Amino acid sequence: MIYVFLAIFGLIIGSFLNVVIYRLYSGDNIIKSRSKCVYCKHQLKALDLVPFFSWLLLGRKCRYCDKNISWQYPLVEIATAILFVLGYIVIVGTIGSLSIIIAWQYILYLIAVSFLIVIFVFDHQHQLILDKVTIPLMVIAIIFIFILQLDWLQYLLTALAGGAWFGWQYVISKGKWIGGGDIRMGIIMGLLLGWPNLIVALFIAYILGAMISVYLLVSKKSERGSQIAFGTFLSVATVITWLWGGELLSWYLGLFNFL
Repeated sequence: MIYVFLAIFGLIIGSFLNVVIYRLYSGDNIIKSRSKCVYCKHQLKALDLVPFFSWLLLGRKCRYCDKNISWQYPLVEIATAILFVLGYIVIVGTIGSLSIIIAWQYILYLIAVSFLIVIFVFDHQHQLILDKVTIPLMVIAIIFIFILQLDWLQYLLTALAGGAWFGWQYVISKGKWIGGGDIRMGIIMGLLLGWPNLIVALFIAYILGAMISVYLLVSKKSERGSQIAFGTFLSVATVITWLWGGELLSWYLGLFNFL
């Protein structure tokens, strides 16, 4: 029953994240503005805004102008629902009991994943990681370090290491290799994951980035030297590492013992 509740909750939050993503770009007020069709600007009614199901029942089209509704909306909602459930299974389910600390860990996960989804989609669409998204997440992560009674110095040093890793690349390339948003993402990853999981996440991000880049080149969907939105890979890698970083690190180190 808890999984059904979390899935529905995830769909609702995912719907809100779609609103945030759109209004961060359009400049509309995230809270006060009314939802409207991005094409005809007709104000949407409650039945048009039921997460996922409205998109399905409307035949993936706006009921007012008949324009196709982007696949982004259901995908973000479904992804949020899946990640909320997965987080509960991994963070809470493996422990077997919901203590106060575990509950706070899961709450941080829900908040961070929501921010990371916004970063993923916005960077994918606009190749931009906004301060108004990353800075609040940094503050939240720092607050939770103390709530969870973690080794704040270790997490702070890891965050500085994450920022420095991208910082030197930014300086050397004069901003051509990466953007300032990647530096902030390095800090966020350090605050959320700590050491050595930061290294695991960076490794995953670079592997994913290389794989996608090769695919785009081979399929001729991009040219050599084209920029990719690296924030998308950092976001995905952060979630993967959060859920399975320990197992991945143990597996990797086990390869050396095997050899």
